[in-house]
Amino acid sequence: MRKKTASPLWSEHVMRRFLPDTFLILLLCTVALASVAPATGTFAGWFAIATNLAVALLFFLHGARLSRDVVVAGLMHWRLHLVILLTTFGLFPLLGLALGYLPASILPKPLYLGILFLCVLPSTVQSSIAFTSIAGGNVPAAICSASASNIFGMFLTPLLVGLLFSIGGHGGFSWDAVSQILVQLLLPFALGQLLEPRTGNWIRSRKTLLMPVDRGSILMVVYLAFSTAVAEGLWHMFSLRDIAVVVVADMVLLGLVLVLTTYGSRLLGFDRADQITITFCGSKKSLASGVPMANVIFAGQGVGAIVLPLMLFHQIQLMVCAMIAQKYAKAARRPTVLPAEPTASVA
Repeated sequence: MRKKTASPLWSEHVMRRFLPDTFLILLLCTVALASVAPATGTFAGWFAIATNLAVALLFFLHGARLSRDVVVAGLMHWRLHLVILLTTFGLFPLLGLALGYLPASILPKPLYLGILFLCVLPSTVQSSIAFTSIAGGNVPAAICSASASNIFGMFLTPLLVGLLFSIGGHGGFSWDAVSQILVQLLLPFALGQLLEPRTGNWIRSRKTLLMPVDRGSILMVVYLAFSTAVAEGLWHMFSLRDIAVVVVADMVLLGLVLVLTTYGSRLLGFDRADQITITFCGSKKSLASGVPMANVIFAGQGVGAIVLPLMLFHQIQLMVCAMIAQKYAKAARRPTVLPAEPTASVA
């Protein structure tokens, strides 16, 4: 009997699932560049201006991409959106506070603050929608919910940072950060929404062309943040063991939220499509919004240590949610076996 061997295509698919994505490699290269050639002096000042402009363009495009029809249709499903928002800005922060009971000898304070900041960030937009679509979830609701999460996040994230960091006696928040976020992030987003009827179709049809703006702006902020952190001795503060602890903490956070959203949405009576949407939109944290917000909220502080847990969480959530989405998709393709009709017995 011939022994079955795995298909090369299947093996390649499994390998890709666990390999880091291209963007993570670019992030690591950016961190390495900042470590050996950090931005300093006059160049750092001009680069900061260019970074702010790139981030403003990023949020303008987010606003211009979001269709008004999708917003109106999605708002009708208020129960689903409420569950996702409570998970994003309620459940996650509570879990983050629970991690604060770990002693500093296990989880250093600067890295814990990064995890706490990660917990108050909004959900992702692109990956939440993509995984919901692959798994067969409610895509219009995912678009609306993920977008609403980012809009609310511009207000809620700095407020939650002020609340949670003050509870722990960490400080690091200024009310000026709220106004700066509104000007740098919300204002370009609102301008994009105003121009959406004229520019939306053109922008949505050129996703590949505009992708460099999405990723490029994040890379610029990461380079600037880590340049400052390296100058302050970031890599002398933490060991590989510390980084491993952050990875484990990120995995525990994601695992708990995935379990609670998966089974909680079932208990609340949502159908399968809505359960999928709640699971993927509720468990994500946005790198695209988080890094610019950290740059504003923690200006003048060690932003590199703050965004490091978020960068690690970003890759973990992509790998884990890719596996879950494929599992949902495979289950949906599986044929349903109906019970055979009973036959009349012959007397």
